Amino acid sequence: MYTLSNRLKIVSLALIVVGAILWGTGYYTSHHVTQDDVKIMLAEEASHGGHGDAHAVADTHATESVAHGDAHATNDHAEAGNAEVDHGDAHAEHVMHQIHNRPYSALYIAAFFFMMIALGALAFYAIQQAAQAGWSPLLFRVMEGITYYLLPGALIVVAIAVISGDHIFVWMNPDMVNPESADYDKLVAGKSGWLNTTGFVIRALIFITGWSVYRYFSRKFSLAQDDAPAGDTRYFVKNFRISAAFLVFFLYTESMMSWDWIMSVDPHWFSTLFGWYVLAGMLVCAVTVMAMITIYLKSKGLLPNVNNSHIHDLAKFMFGFSIFWTYLWFSQFMLIWYSNIPEEVTYFITRIEDYNLPFFGMVAMNFLFPLLLLMNSDFKRVSWFVIMAGVVILAGHYIDIFNMIMPATVGDRWFIGMPEIGAVLLFAGLFMFIVFYAISKQSLVPKGNPFIKESENFHY
Repeated sequence: MYTLSNRLKIVSLALIVVGAILWGTGYYTSHHVTQDDVKIMLAEEASHGGHGDAHAVADTHATESVAHGDAHATNDHAEAGNAEVDHGDAHAEHVMHQIHNRPYSALYIAAFFFMMIALGALAFYAIQQAAQAGWSPLLFRVMEGITYYLLPGALIVVAIAVISGDHIFVWMNPDMVNPESADYDKLVAGKSGWLNTTGFVIRALIFITGWSVYRYFSRKFSLAQDDAPAGDTRYFVKNFRISAAFLVFFLYTESMMSWDWIMSVDPHWFSTLFGWYVLAGMLVCAVTVMAMITIYLKSKGLLPNVNNSHIHDLAKFMFGFSIFWTYLWFSQFMLIWYSNIPEEVTYFITRIEDYNLPFFGMVAMNFLFPLLLLMNSDFKRVSWFVIMAGVVILAGHYIDIFNMIMPATVGDRWFIGMPEIGAVLLFAGLFMFIVFYAISKQSLVPKGNPFIKESENFHY
């Protein structure tokens, strides 16, 4: 049985503390930016050709007009100057809110990223149980350990979403559905039957309850099978049945979750492929983490029966799901680009114009890198090679989630700094602590599984 070492505990807690300090510092810094600070920043950016030149120049001209006056200005000119000042103030206030949104968004992105790893691991585990796979039982305890993070991780995501409110989800602003408000949005109001905080929370609790109930009983049956008499496969059969049923529930709830928790940050935009797209990223990240944890435990001598063929198959899934993700990314991008419907293309225009490097960079990290590194069958058996590919894949899919959230919440005011790095470290530490704690609670070998001998003798 694996024992959670003091060294791993210290590393996990250190990551949590350092991450919390960095995120807190970023939060404090961003929330002390005032509207006057933003006006100065915009003016400096205009002089250096930075963000929002036109807006910044307008702010500067408006300020100069007020400060120095114009002896020859007519009443019309004065009114125009006042309108320009009002526009400058409105733009500065908008930018200030974007800067204030950044730490909330950074925290939400990191929370969702680690939660989706656990959810992807649960789906992959259910697939193995439903398929009665013979190669993977030796890895079941690793999968079950990763899924232990799902319940706290998902609750944290929902809590951040609700507490952040319209810092992340603009439709949570009640003025957007109030016809008498200046912020009234007819399109958002039309979707308010689905996009409302009460419905959001109720659906989230249904999703999380269903996932967690399956996780609890599947783990319970897996452990009970270890203690069952020889030849008694009752719990194995029960696990098979609930896993098959869960996969139906999962496919529906995962799609709705992706609409609620990610796509609704852009309430004017939608994609019928989005649920599948998120699922592909979820699965590749989950399998990558499985491979990395398995390699770590094997290096400690704790999984002696795991051989290169098991690592090869995990790497094969990393490669396959990366290609699947690329197919969905291209399908979504190409169809929207080709149809050129205004309410659809705005999603990609924003990301190409303001997020050019992370948008196309993550495509290279999530497609070209796995393609070149993991296509060769021999490379899939080399542990350090799989770890190297896994680090790039995880970083690439974090940037993918970053690209999904940030353009809608901070616009072109994005950066990867203290809030982003701090949030990743915070949840990485929490994820490590919970997952390895769960792995340490039971034997790493599900000895009662009827396919365990096949798994131990697996060679490819």
